[in-house]
Amino acid sequence: MNQDNPTSITNEAPATSSGEKIITINGMHKWFDDFHVLKNINLEVGRGERIVICGPSGSGKSTLIRCINRLEEHQQGTISVDGTELTHDLKNIEIIRSEVGIVFQQFNLFPHLTVLENVALAPIWVRKMPRAEAEGNAMKYLERVKIPEQAAKYPGQLSGGQQQRVAIARSLCMNPRIMLFDEPTSALDPEMIKEVLDVMIELAESGMTMLVVTHEMGFATAVAHRVIFMDGGEIIEEKPPREFFENPEHERTKLFLSQILHH
Repeated sequence: MNQDNPTSITNEAPATSSGEKIITINGMHKWFDDFHVLKNINLEVGRGERIVICGPSGSGKSTLIRCINRLEEHQQGTISVDGTELTHDLKNIEIIRSEVGIVFQQFNLFPHLTVLENVALAPIWVRKMPRAEAEGNAMKYLERVKIPEQAAKYPGQLSGGQQQRVAIARSLCMNPRIMLFDEPTSALDPEMIKEVLDVMIELAESGMTMLVVTHEMGFATAVAHRVIFMDGGEIIEEKPPREFFENPEHERTKLFLSQILHH
């Protein structure tokens, strides 16, 4: 676990002029066939807020964030992102996906494209950006994730940590208002975890709205405004990080923390 707490970052919730909510989920349910994977999810996320979602395997946390940009479809309740409701309307889905970046456990880079081409691809295809401009932007984001010297290499020539940083740069290149992270460090060797978390911490310092599914509790302590604990498809508990770790209320939360903090 990364326990390096950056000193320049605050866990106080961002002050928005009207308590502006960028994500609102009301009474949301999701089934996979007969399996009720998400049960009555209610969640509001303020603009600039950073939320860590944790819980045991199979608790529904990855499915929850995948519903936010319609990679998974919810069957009941409502999800609104920056004022646009997620429905079957493809136009609305496109609007939301253009504003919401997502980084997965697996890097999903195109192996036959260079790092630079991977990062520049979406702006060229989706935003219709001229190639020279897209590649200039891509270099800027590769500098931001601290690997500009890898631009001409192919993904297979990079370490796992470097590939995950390319994946983050690729998402940032679309200029998203919200970043979703689905266990971004769980496929990495321990020595590579910190380099990815450091990039995410820098992103947090920039004021990005972030929802992060992770077991990296040091990261949660350092960066999150709120920690949400899920189990059995439900939100069981949510608190500011210090309170969450020092004074959990529910037995299921206590059990989870005892298992994860003593590893």
